[in-house]
Amino acid sequence: MKLLDISEVARQSGVAASALRHYEEKGLIHSAGRRGLKRLFGPEVLDQLAVIRLGKAAGFSLEEIKGMFGPDGRPSLSRSVLRTKADDLDDQITRLTSLRDMIRHVADCPAPRHIECPKFQKLIRISARRSALKPNKF
Repeated sequence: MKLLDISEVARQSGVAASALRHYEEKGLIHSAGRRGLKRLFGPEVLDQLAVIRLGKAAGFSLEEIKGMFGPDGRPSLSRSVLRTKADDLDDQITRLTSLRDMIRHVADCPAPRHIECPKFQKLIRISARRSALKPNKF
């Protein structure tokens, strides 16, 4: 098995060496040793980094991603967790699609002022009601 030093892993994966050190500190990846001051990794780290990248893109926290690896470092993905995340993404897509459509409508609305647009007023009322239902985090 050919070990890769941290700079080679960074080059091949596109992940900065500082991120690799951070991931190792968090326990997501593990070095196989050192050559001088440079960390060495097995070639499987490239697959692990691909899973980390996908997990981050899907909105998983690093702690959640850490749980996606078995003791041997291989991906061990919970199908129920993945289904729940997919459902969350569907909800987010729905919300973002509505927001996009509202922004496009407001941008194209023929009313002289946005506040005079009946659809915009309706959207503001809906937004205000939703905000009232959620406690302010600040």
